[in-house]
Amino acid sequence: MKKIVTVALFALSMASATADAEIAPDVLARSVTDEVMTIVRADKELQSGNALRLAQLVEAKILPHFNFTHMTQLALGRNWRQATPEQQSLLIDEFRALLVRTYTTAFMQSRDQTVDYKPLRMAPTDSEVVVKSLIRQPAGQPVTIDYSMEKLGDTWKVYDVRIEGISLVANYRNTFNSEIQKNGMDGLIKALADKNRALGARIVER
Repeated sequence: MKKIVTVALFALSMASATADAEIAPDVLARSVTDEVMTIVRADKELQSGNALRLAQLVEAKILPHFNFTHMTQLALGRNWRQATPEQQSLLIDEFRALLVRTYTTAFMQSRDQTVDYKPLRMAPTDSEVVVKSLIRQPAGQPVTIDYSMEKLGDTWKVYDVRIEGISLVANYRNTFNSEIQKNGMDGLIKALADKNRALGARIVER
């Protein structure tokens, strides 16, 4: 899980610009990754590990371009239909907050990685695509990442990420299902809220 979380940071970076329907998703991914990493490398506070500033970067540049409703539905699986509208709204908010805090922490450990993108296989009428990439690290083997993206109106949004074939959403689904079985839907919401508070406090301390 730690490896997935750290490397999947780039799934956030690659989706952070306003997507134009005329721009291929892989071109968008490459240009935005470059933009975000350029910001990080040029900002001394980010380089020094300013966690609050990193959280602001993740929030402003990255998360608006994820489909968190779809991601939460996939992460809940069949349990999504069992949640009330209020519970669904809370789950989306807490899942979004979890990714902000988790990836802010991961970002602080992942600033020296580079990304290579593979040619995109896409028909003009496609509304869902998979953007494939390779993360190169200063030490260790390269890591493959596939970004599942969907076209909503004139924008492309990420709804899942596969790291070495392992789905980020499916990984959370296992955790969420286990919590629901033990403590119900409200128990999952509380567990996410507690985790977010703990991660938030850790970021503030830095």
